[in-house]
Amino acid sequence: MYKVVVIGSGWSGCAAALAAKKAGARVTMVEKTDLILGLGNVGGIMRNNGRFTAAEENIALGASELFAITDKLSRHVNVDFPGHAHASLYDVVKVEPHVRRFLLEQGIEIRTIARAVDVVMDETAAASGKKILKAVVLADGTEIEGDVFVECTGSTGPMGNCLAYGNGCCMCILRCPAFGPRVSITQKAGLNDVMGQRKDGAFGAFSGSGKLEKSSLSDEIQKDLNEKGVAVIPLPPEQVVKEKLDLKVCQQYALEEFADNIVLLDTGYAKIMTPFFPIEKLRRVPGFENARYVDPYAGGKGNSIRYLSVAERDNNMKVLGVENLLCGGEKSGLFVGHTEAISTGTLAGYNAARFLAGMRPLELPPQLAVGDLISFANQQIKTKDGLMTRYTFAGAEYFERMKEKGLYSTDPQVIRKRAKKYDLAGIYNEKIL
Repeated sequence: MYKVVVIGSGWSGCAAALAAKKAGARVTMVEKTDLILGLGNVGGIMRNNGRFTAAEENIALGASELFAITDKLSRHVNVDFPGHAHASLYDVVKVEPHVRRFLLEQGIEIRTIARAVDVVMDETAAASGKKILKAVVLADGTEIEGDVFVECTGSTGPMGNCLAYGNGCCMCILRCPAFGPRVSITQKAGLNDVMGQRKDGAFGAFSGSGKLEKSSLSDEIQKDLNEKGVAVIPLPPEQVVKEKLDLKVCQQYALEEFADNIVLLDTGYAKIMTPFFPIEKLRRVPGFENARYVDPYAGGKGNSIRYLSVAERDNNMKVLGVENLLCGGEKSGLFVGHTEAISTGTLAGYNAARFLAGMRPLELPPQLAVGDLISFANQQIKTKDGLMTRYTFAGAEYFERMKEKGLYSTDPQVIRKRAKKYDLAGIYNEKIL
């Protein structure tokens, strides 16, 4: 049986592994830490704004399983908060074991504490001018051979990048000090990665939120979070720092309300929608006198730096320059969010199987929001302004584009009809191998 090796197990890696397995491949997924899902362990926001459309598109295409898990584990649904409507907030404490058990039940081999640090190239192919991967090399020297590879390593870290472009290691969920730095497989294969930029020209961008222990907040704030899923607490005028909005990777949250207030969402923890907030200042705000961060653990100092390692790819998610390497998630573009990661990862995993079957890869049409996001982000990243833009169904520039093109819908029937119109309904459920 043909083998697909997925490197990285965030939402995109899990989606790629699942899509390839459903298509009939044997799949091994390697992960440097002891947890799968990566940033999904501290995220929690689904179905807000255009992400509802994208989720239903994926479901119509046959990629329903991961959305079914986040829907099932949602603590709150149809939550509105500044600039966002009908969000679902899944429980970040419960999600990882649910997804891990599901993938194992599907027959996917998951290897944790297995950091990929190098590659083995096919020397015969190299002699003819082609780059073909034979294996990835783990930190302990083990070689994981495969027929096709999908890189979903993300674009965050290692520690040196957070020091060079941020405020240093903040001890986030990726835990580089414990499990080692992220290594770019595309760079190890001899390719150059793209680096996103901020408005001031600096590389990368701060992650857009942190997590507070709910029990460290006032009873009134806890009550709002438990009952409504959201709490908006006005900041004293002297605490308002509008310049922080430019730091956020998640530009859909770079609204005035996120500078004038502390916006909290209930994802099991209290998700604070700011890149970082010094603890001594936070504790001066009524209701936060005992506030404590749980992720990043040094959330009063800074947050992780992202978008420092994006692969050049085509719209089928194939990495340009390597015959049998695809990519998904933040490795595949300046994307923000779990829905975006699942969308790109699923297409990459599915096309990995098509590659093995000798079939032409699937390119999703721009008449679908997922297809349009993938092609639009790929086109824009080639421009200077595009390197300073983040692409998400949830807001900012791309959500406006969705609405202008008539792609945004909250009617599942309308979305299913689109998939059927382009003969794509259930395509991710087809067995290829």
